[in-house]
Amino acid sequence: MRIKKTLASICAAVLLIGALTGCAPAETKEPAANGLGESITLNGSTSVQPLAEELAKAFKEKNPDATIDIQGGGSGVGIKSAADGVVDIGMSSRELKPEEKSLKEFKIAVDGIAVIVNPTNEIQGLSMEQILKIYTGEITDWKEVGGKEGKITVVTREEGSGTRGAFIELTKVESKSEGDRTVASAITQGSTGAVITTVAGDPNAIGYASFGSAKENTDIKLISVDGKACTEENIYAGEYKISRPFLMLTQAEPTGLAKAFLDFIISEEGQTVVSGHNYLKAVK
Repeated sequence: MRIKKTLASICAAVLLIGALTGCAPAETKEPAANGLGESITLNGSTSVQPLAEELAKAFKEKNPDATIDIQGGGSGVGIKSAADGVVDIGMSSRELKPEEKSLKEFKIAVDGIAVIVNPTNEIQGLSMEQILKIYTGEITDWKEVGGKEGKITVVTREEGSGTRGAFIELTKVESKSEGDRTVASAITQGSTGAVITTVAGDPNAIGYASFGSAKENTDIKLISVDGKACTEENIYAGEYKISRPFLMLTQAEPTGLAKAFLDFIISEEGQTVVSGHNYLKAVK
């Protein structure tokens, strides 16, 4: 009898514990957006940023619960943020330097840097040497390169900009011994759009901007470099020399939403978005 009472007490205790802990079968909840109801942050190149935003928009059509926060700041910021683990993905519009190669890099597109002038400028092209001399202040008047007399207004990007970094490296405006030799009188702008606006409003201005951003703009003129036009064909062929990659960077192998987003970008669907916005696919 005592045993029966003990068993009854045990059963009652078990039932009470079950009621208190809700041991009834839990309701199964479907993972949001294929398990991608997460949040990631990107920052870096303002040249890559508009493309990244379009890619995020396309990605979220299939993964509406995913949150992707994209910020600018320049390639230097994106590289450092990725290296420090401050963001999930950093963005760069220049090649990584040897000391930065510990990062995992994903090429998402290729972009030419167009040398741009005002549409009223008679100049159709310049050599790399002439561009170098203009940006270092050795050539100061358009008549020195075959144009009409007029003091050249040099327009550049801010320090830390990936576009500036790539441009001064590729044109040798930056040297190992002297660093960035951009002429002190140059007008410095903080975005691609601001450079284009400045050149469009000054008949004597020269600047540089992302090919993807400048290609369709009728307020400016893209000039040839060393006899090669800034075109998709010439950039892919390596004949137009002022070009650079668009990179996304992570501190380690990406996981979760970061991996899913990067996988989407380099997929055929993602690369269609790239080409649809006037950039060149990562691989032809």
